[in-house]
Amino acid sequence: MVNKVYYTWKDIEHMVNTVNNLMFADNWRPDYIVGMTRGGLVPAVMMSNITGIKMHALDVRFRDVDDDDHGPESNCWMAEDAFGYEKEPKNILIFDDINDSGKTMQWIKDDWSASCLPMNKRWNDIWGNNVRFASLLDNQASNFGEVDYTAMEINKMEKDVWVVFPWEGERDYGNF
Repeated sequence: MVNKVYYTWKDIEHMVNTVNNLMFADNWRPDYIVGMTRGGLVPAVMMSNITGIKMHALDVRFRDVDDDDHGPESNCWMAEDAFGYEKEPKNILIFDDINDSGKTMQWIKDDWSASCLPMNKRWNDIWGNNVRFASLLDNQASNFGEVDYTAMEINKMEKDVWVVFPWEGERDYGNF
């Protein structure tokens, strides 16, 4: 039996505000927010509305991919923005609902580093400075341990749970 944990819209609003407060406590402001398709779009839009910071979407899905899909979406112009290829580097916040296995966030780091001046040592300074990662939930058992802002930490190695967000198909309408 799968242990499910349901989050309500009120929970999500609180988590987005927590991430926002942590970000601004660091005195760091992104030029834009990148919401990850699918789950990261909702919190990224909420953060964009709260802060007035523009938002873009990036499709980096490894789950629920059809045969017609061509895998994760590479995005060179975002990598160039982060690197400062033609202009000053931009600050970019990459936002997802959960850093679960770490595969999505690691793919972005690998893709962006490979698509814009690969092998340039400056990429080591960009992560955590110009580009930061945020998630509502951060699985401490993830292979990606570099989430800069998170509202809540979980550890799926200690207690395996399936997280259900209110925008997903299965809902707990009692708390809507």
